[in-house]
Amino acid sequence: MANIQDSIKQTDEVLEAIGDYVLKDQVEEEEVLETAQYVLMDSLGCAMLSLNFPECTKLLGPVVPGTYVQDGAVVPGTSYELDPVQAAFNTGIMIRWLDYNDCWLAQEWGHPSDNLGGILSVADYISRKSMKQGEPPLKVKDVLTATIKAHEIQGILALDNSLNRRGLDHTLFVKIATTAVATAMLGGTKQEIVNAVSNAWIDNSSLRTYRHYPNAGSRKSWAAGDATSRGVWLAFLALKGEMGYSTALTAPYWGFEDVVLGGEKVNLQRPFDNYVMKNILFKISFPAEFHAQTAAECALELSEEVQGSMEDIDRIVIHTHESAMRIINKTGPLQNPADRDHCLQYITAVGLIYGEITASHYEDETASNPLIDQLRNKMEVVENEQYTKEYLEPGKRAIANAVQIYFKDGTFTEKVERKYPVGHRFRRTEGFPLLHRKFRDNIGTQFSQAEQNSIYHMFSNTEQLADKPINNFMDCLKK
Repeated sequence: MANIQDSIKQTDEVLEAIGDYVLKDQVEEEEVLETAQYVLMDSLGCAMLSLNFPECTKLLGPVVPGTYVQDGAVVPGTSYELDPVQAAFNTGIMIRWLDYNDCWLAQEWGHPSDNLGGILSVADYISRKSMKQGEPPLKVKDVLTATIKAHEIQGILALDNSLNRRGLDHTLFVKIATTAVATAMLGGTKQEIVNAVSNAWIDNSSLRTYRHYPNAGSRKSWAAGDATSRGVWLAFLALKGEMGYSTALTAPYWGFEDVVLGGEKVNLQRPFDNYVMKNILFKISFPAEFHAQTAAECALELSEEVQGSMEDIDRIVIHTHESAMRIINKTGPLQNPADRDHCLQYITAVGLIYGEITASHYEDETASNPLIDQLRNKMEVVENEQYTKEYLEPGKRAIANAVQIYFKDGTFTEKVERKYPVGHRFRRTEGFPLLHRKFRDNIGTQFSQAEQNSIYHMFSNTEQLADKPINNFMDCLKK
């Protein structure tokens, strides 16, 4: 009987692995730190751009209007200083709102920079509290290290564990990653980290209902903010001594694996290190669901050729991979911007018609153009099995699409193919200068020229940025 009880109390291996990893001291390679810096820069740029959209800004601020938290965490681009849980919700919403931040594609899809909502808020809170007590603040380097670890936890969990096939949302992995790194940042012990993370697993995940027809809606833009803020809340709870659940995943009948996965195990395909940050995908060119990024590139290349001959098009064939077939292959009415930016056909049509794709193209004014639906109705979307295979290959992680247009007179365009979008690791040399331009454009929507220059200058020297106190860094982003 004693042996059975001991086995029941033995902590799940996944919880142990996460606890060990977040407490591990790592000396990161220059490539990884540089990429993490670009993730931070790009995510903040996405957050600034989101402030141009009232549907986003109406959700920002304290829960109770007028509440002010002294020495709270700054919400970038705003005058808000909030408790770190609500600040994480705010910042997480802003980063994710326009579907323009980084991406990770595997059995499960997601956006690891969503965790920055929690990481930045906790780091800012810790730093302001430390300064008040005469202790040194955290540095930007600490944020970059936490970001690398959050990316790794979310991304490695996503490699082999599909939530979407069970109708659940990927933001569970955001919640788990934020919970782990936030608890560690706050000084939690391994046991406290395990306690907090076990509660994140027990939370389970939201349904993907809000990402799909007929219910696609704006919750998909605040779901990550919800997840990262919940992670911060669970971290604080664990630091107060709240208990955890050692077999939250493996407990017979009642554990996550039996309840959610039908008895399948949560698998860690590889040890936690820095694989995800090395291979993260940046959305550089288009604010659109990542599986459609290469289709958008193809559409823009074909745009000039079809100008003036849209009425002569007989059909448009899009060759894609299985994941895109399942989540962004949409026919019929599209109800709102959240629906449109997750439609492969809509994105391709906009690219062909306008020769560019911006966030405003998902709004009602553009969507009312009848030519968009005329082209959508002429589209055929077919799976290319090789694209599907290369999508999952660890050494490739392709996100391939091809577009070919056939005209009524029997002629046709070439089949334009892109296997790797400009934000892919294979195209980093091409992508990094474009990321700088994207960042400048995005912060230019919120800050004066002098403020833009000051913010941009922070990112021009890696060593100086890494050594900057995080509270000073956040103050530079405050309105």
